[in-house]
Amino acid sequence: MRFLIRDRDGKFPILMDEILAEAGIQTVLTGIRMPRMNSVMERWVQTCRRELLDRCLIWNERHLRHALAEYEKFYNEHRAHHALGQAAPLRAVPDPITEPARVIDLTVRRHDRLGGILHEYSHAA
Repeated sequence: MRFLIRDRDGKFPILMDEILAEAGIQTVLTGIRMPRMNSVMERWVQTCRRELLDRCLIWNERHLRHALAEYEKFYNEHRAHHALGQAAPLRAVPDPITEPARVIDLTVRRHDRLGGILHEYSHAA
């Protein structure tokens, strides 16, 4: 590790920063009066841990980086977000299917990522 990003909470003593500096880790403080900055990252870390890291064994740093890159792509391009009206940050919600004939013949395909830990569902054309 090269950096530790943390908030300005008083529970982090100055001694901790000194110990990290001796280990070559630079402490970076979050912005002043930016309460959402920390909460957004805490939410992402919590979701990543629950949906990915708690479900697999990580062998080494290379494996971890690959898993996190796959999860980031899944999170931003496919995973539905409640706050975005079930869209993903980099993908809009598709138009609803309202024609009864298309609903009856609807076929859903599943694409597994990371050995089946993450699942992507889509309509078959």
